Amino acid sequence: MGAYLEVPASISDIRLLLKVKQLPQCAHPRRVFITGGTGYLGSSLIPVLLERGHRVRGLVRPTSKGNLPSGCEVVSGDALEANTYKHLIRPADTFIHLVGVSHPSPAKAAEFRAIDLVSAREAINAAAELGIAHFIYLSVAHPAPVMKAYIAVRAECEALIRARRLNATILRPWYVLGPGHNWPYALLPVYKVMELLPFVRQGAKRLGLVTLEQMALALVEAVESPVQGLRVVGVPEIRAAQDTLAREVTRQTA
Repeated sequence: MGAYLEVPASISDIRLLLKVKQLPQCAHPRRVFITGGTGYLGSSLIPVLLERGHRVRGLVRPTSKGNLPSGCEVVSGDALEANTYKHLIRPADTFIHLVGVSHPSPAKAAEFRAIDLVSAREAINAAAELGIAHFIYLSVAHPAPVMKAYIAVRAECEALIRARRLNATILRPWYVLGPGHNWPYALLPVYKVMELLPFVRQGAKRLGLVTLEQMALALVEAVESPVQGLRVVGVPEIRAAQDTLAREVTRQTA
């Protein structure tokens, strides 16, 4: 039985939790430290991690303490300055970094460098100094013909992870469909056609759309499948995360 008992915030969250409840319980619960837990993805992810039996500690600004779900341990700090929270990471063995500018667009290039890059650099350095066993980073699919500044920052963060030799999982979605992020649903027929055409198939798959539910399950799968070295999870793997998670849990409990 998971630790999360409150009613989730949306129908999509309820559907996600019901789907998670059908999976075998995780055999090896993790201690997870998460930044960006009050955001679009983090707010759906934390209840699922708690339901799976993981211990979760979320970093928030002092003014946002009430925005994390019940069951998540709340700690205060500034994601842009690791010295304000580095001493609060342990006893976590898994660090998930989700901080980023909301609703990314080409007009936000300066914000990407001031927030996405700085927060990731601080998190990566803190995780390396503390010897965190598994670092999970939300990047973006690339190469791509648009969002150059956003991709450049995420690629720079990936390079920092490699430079610090972290055991890490890097997830590379393109666009995450969900509440308030529904307009690209109109493009799904176009994607289906492109994935059938040999000369654009690989690009269409790499830059394909994923749902918030698929993304949350892919992050859970990453938490429950720690790596030695570096693992990159692209759109096809994100879409298949539920099946991968079920197989991995079955293998661990066999």
